[in-house]
Amino acid sequence: MPTLRLRRRDEVHAEGVTPGRLTTLVRTGALLRVRAGVYVDGEAWQRTTDTDRTLARARALAMTSQRAPIFAVHTAAALHGMPLFRPPTSIHVIAPVERPGRARGVVRHRGILNESDVVTISGLSCTSLTRTLADLARIGTFEQSVTVTDAALRRQFLHRQHYDSDGAAAFIEDVLAVVGESARGRAKAHRALGFADGRAELPGESISRIRLHQAGFAPPELQVCVAGPGGQDYFVDFGIDEAEAFGEFDGAVKYVDGRMLDGLSTAEAFQREKRREDWIRGITGRRFVRWGWQDIATPDALASRLAQFGVRPSL
Repeated sequence: MPTLRLRRRDEVHAEGVTPGRLTTLVRTGALLRVRAGVYVDGEAWQRTTDTDRTLARARALAMTSQRAPIFAVHTAAALHGMPLFRPPTSIHVIAPVERPGRARGVVRHRGILNESDVVTISGLSCTSLTRTLADLARIGTFEQSVTVTDAALRRQFLHRQHYDSDGAAAFIEDVLAVVGESARGRAKAHRALGFADGRAELPGESISRIRLHQAGFAPPELQVCVAGPGGQDYFVDFGIDEAEAFGEFDGAVKYVDGRMLDGLSTAEAFQREKRREDWIRGITGRRFVRWGWQDIATPDALASRLAQFGVRPSL
């Protein structure tokens, strides 16, 4: 799980860094103070993801706490390996009702946990996945909840392009049962959990679904299968049937991440995508629109991008 190396102050000093030099390194950004007495390489911090930063903050809190914390909400979602969308910089924990006090950068949620509500991941205690999704749906933003819930459903119920919709529905019912144990945020949670769909394969696809909905489009078909040449199948992120169009979230990472390039160079990956897109457009007669993160910043941004290609909601 750890991708960022955390170092205590004494470890930094043991490497020959004097107190004065440590102050300079923090001031210049070469080192970043994650928590009092805990540091991380500044350049590595800038390169990593929101999820990894949340994990680093959680580990730093655990390193400096007298009592092992039980992480919750966004922080627990990160521990479960879920991608986060615009998470808070604060760390969320469940604290006993009787426990007083505050801690800087920590949000304490009061409550009683059942034994089944707590799991251990990489040595850290956090709420179970079911409890985490329920709490995030009640407390987090719609985008945060949908992104994490989509990922949880995808991990459990999407196997080689086959989506177990019955299993996913049963799992969501379990999450809703936990939501029902609290009076806070029930309607909000039902809306987010009802919108979730594990066929969204990336956080950008989850946010794209939300923006399409907000822009007035009918629910798109997800992971549409199009017969390709030589008996292979192509899968397209979105089938926007009302406009006879296909759409894809095109995160630039697919052209630079070695795990996704499948041994191809960036230029070869671009060429392969172009041939695939030409085939789909030619055999279906549908328009094909790609968009990136900048186009899903707001519903209007995505609507504007689609309108450039004549793709508009029917209503």
